[in-house]
This record gives sequence, structure tokens and C-alpha cells, in this order.
Amino acid sequence: MSPRLVSWSTLLLCLDLFRHEVPGAQAGAVPSAAKTLVWGPGLEANMVLPARFFYIQAVDSSGRNLTTSPGEETFEVKIVSPVEQFTRIWIQVLDRQDGSFLVRYRMYATYTDIHIHILLKNKHVAKSPFILKGPVYHEGCDCPQPSGSVWEAHMHCPQTFPQIDRDLSLYASVDPDRNAQEIPQRFGQRQSLCHYTVKDNKVYVKTFGEHVGFRIFMDSILLSLTRKVRLPDIEFFVNLGDWPLEKRKASEKIHPIFSWCGSNNTRDIVMPTYDLTESVLETMGRVSLDMMSVQANTGPSWPQKNATAFWRGRDSRQERLELVKLSRAHPDMINAAFTNFFFFKHDESLYGPLVKHVSFFDFFKYKYQINIDGTVAAYRLPYLLAGDSVVLKQDSSYYEHFYNELQPWEHYIPIRADLGDLLEKIQWAREHDEEVKKIALAGQQFARNNLMGDRIFCYYYKLFQEYAKLQVTEPKVRTDMELVEQPADDLFPCLCHRTRAKDEL
Repeated sequence: MSPRLVSWSTLLLCLDLFRHEVPGAQAGAVPSAAKTLVWGPGLEANMVLPARFFYIQAVDSSGRNLTTSPGEETFEVKIVSPVEQFTRIWIQVLDRQDGSFLVRYRMYATYTDIHIHILLKNKHVAKSPFILKGPVYHEGCDCPQPSGSVWEAHMHCPQTFPQIDRDLSLYASVDPDRNAQEIPQRFGQRQSLCHYTVKDNKVYVKTFGEHVGFRIFMDSILLSLTRKVRLPDIEFFVNLGDWPLEKRKASEKIHPIFSWCGSNNTRDIVMPTYDLTESVLETMGRVSLDMMSVQANTGPSWPQKNATAFWRGRDSRQERLELVKLSRAHPDMINAAFTNFFFFKHDESLYGPLVKHVSFFDFFKYKYQINIDGTVAAYRLPYLLAGDSVVLKQDSSYYEHFYNELQPWEHYIPIRADLGDLLEKIQWAREHDEEVKKIALAGQQFARNNLMGDRIFCYYYKLFQEYAKLQVTEPKVRTDMELVEQPADDLFPCLCHRTRAKDEL
């Protein structure tokens, strides 16, 4: 097999660091079509994502990266298929305001091949046109790559994810037969669960509990994955609630439960949150907040941001009440208010009145973003990191799948769980503006490199792959399980070349 290519995220990190460490072109500099850089997963035919994406870094004629926007309409992107008169492809060029652009496009049909034209004043940029030799599949096309290792190479997946290794290290083996008996008995009456089996790349499920609406997110990611790659036969249980469930000690008889959130006091196996998962699947679809949109909506430049700590949310934790109280006592330092009361309705007169919802993108008018737990971890952290404000993150026993890779004082400013040092940290930030700006940029680079859609698909696949290796009995389609059907695509069906090649043998 050919040597593995450097991942796009690694290249992106290097270019991000280069952009921020090397003096850039002066404001008003003109990009050069020949010197400008273009790269990313959306330039590879075999990387199938709901919304494909790539990057443009504006470079002037002397070879220096621009570090401010040359204008949001600087580059024109056209995507066509030479064998199709009309292409159903939606394109957006997102100006990240730092001299770079994120181009995303969503395909609604499969094409024999596509040509990506990137133009600067009618001149081709870099190696434009980029030709993706087909077939180039759209998200709805059911055409799984038979080899997981080939798919991982195409996706430039990391070899390992530390959180997966950490979570699965508690299990010497997994017995699907035993779990099928014991987990419903232990959790099925009081909790909301999904029992999944993936067999021959088909997804089957049985639900337990009353509130199972959130299974839509797990169904969707499993169906999306099985359209792209053949998953190993696997049987597992997903917790559909907020709180992680497995509270037994590692030395006791623990059961493997997949959850969207972990904690220091539980032993659940952590997946990317349902919120982040949906944002990946529905980018350029039904969601308005996703990791790409944030990058083009980070508010005014750093010097023009309000030097106040900002927070909005609902009353889902006592510390949030304390935060609003602090804000009232120190309005020059903190702007915090509730947009909804649910958990502490009897205290609404003390901590109200409610304020109107603020567009998430308007958060970034403020330099300092407070991230404080809700019922569990606050799932907005990926989006806060992707902006260019700095995050003041509460110390917490809850975590998402990527928290262990974050470093305090490198990617965010830590604050105590009881918020006792919040005012002190805000004052420190005001007095160390350049250091804080570097922390904000490091957090932003972390999000750009680790929390985009390609990495989320890689994480799920690697989790299922490694978990499947632990199984000591054969996964089975159990009694009362139902098949989760792939969505029909009657308007733009695709002909899978792998199926066709197999049929011709």
C-alpha cells in the first residue's frame, strides 16, 4: 500500500500556525492567483461528506499570507460536471476574516466527475480547475467502501483517538449475549435506551423507555456511515438521556453503555454529542449552527470586541444562577442573563427578567465567552472554540469526547467549578490581552483541526471498529428489533460502481 498522506487537518494546523506566526501582508494587499493556496478534503473524490469543504489562503505576489480579509467576494467558485448540463450542487464561500476562506458545497446528486473552478478576477487560482474523477457520490448514495482500512486512508483518519482508548480500556472483552439480557433488566425500565445491531452493514434497533425521540440522531449517523463504509458486525446499547449511566466502579461488573457525555464518576463510552453529530449531518441543511458557519461569523476583529465576559442560556444549574447574580453585581465585567426558566421557576423573580435570545454569532461581539455546565456538559463548547473569542471554561466532572485533548491556558482559560475565581480571571485577561488572544487562536485552531465533519465520522468509525474487536459472541438481530431503513432517494438515485462491479463478476 502507498505511504499514508499527511492529513488535511495536520496541513491546516501548519498553515494556521504559519498564518499567525509569520508577518502577513499589510492591509489592502492584493491576492495573487498564482501564489494563493488551495487545499482540503473537498478536493478528493473519495471523501464523501454531507457537506464537502476545502480552504483558500489568500497570498500576495511576494508570497506572504494575507491576515485580514481581502473582501468576501474576492474568490469565485464554480463546480460543474462536463457530462451533465445541470449540476445540483449548492456552494458557499465563507470568509473567515483572517485572509482565509472556507468553501463548502453540498451535492444532491452523484456525478461521473466534477471540475472545481476557483477564480480570482477571472484567473484560475493555484491548480484550478481541480478535477475529481468519478464517480463522485453525494451524501444520499448507498455505496459503502468494502475495506475499512481503505476508507480510513481516504478520510485521513488518525490512527487512534485517546478518548476511545481510555474508554475501552475498562473492558477486557464484551459479551453481546450477556449484555442483551442484563442491560435491559438493569436500565430498561427507568432509562431511555436504544439496543442496536449492525449486521451485514444493515442497522437494526429496539428501544426501551418512554423518551426515545433522540434515537433519530443515532439512526442518522449509523445510516450515513453504512452508506460510506462497511461497518463491522457490532451490537451495543446507546443511552438517549443527558446523564451518563454506568456508575459502578471499574473493578465491579460494569456494562458498556454508549453516551453522548461522560463524567469522572461514570464509566460510559463517549461519542460525539447528538448536537455536534446533527450539525455535521445537516450542514447546509436544516441546522443554522455548525462548525463551518461559525468560522464565517466571528464578529468584529479582536481590538473591536467588547472586553466583557458574555453568557446566555437557561437555568439548568445552580452555578448559572450564581453567574447571573455576579453579572448584576459587576455589570462592567460580566454580561449574563437567562433566556428561559425551567428548573428554578420559583426563583424567576430573583434572577429575571428573561431576556430575548441572542443570535449565537452575536456572542462573538465579546472577547470572553463563559462556558458553564447545564444539566451535563454545555454542548456549545465546540462552537465557542471555533470563534475567535477566548473561552473561560468551568472546571467540570462532565466531558465531551474531545475534552481530554484540550489544555487549560493553551486552548481556554480555566475557572473554578464554583466560579469563585471568575472575576479574577476576567481581570487577568484584561491585563494580558496579547496572551489571551493567543489562547483564543489556539482554541480556534483546535476546533478547526479536530471537530470538523471528517473527524467526527472518523471518531464514530474507529469507536465501532475497536469495540467490535472486544466482542466474544456473535452480534445478533434480536427479537423485536426493527430494520432502520435507508431514506429513499427517488429523484436522484445513484448507481454504486462497487455493486455494479460485483454484479459483473
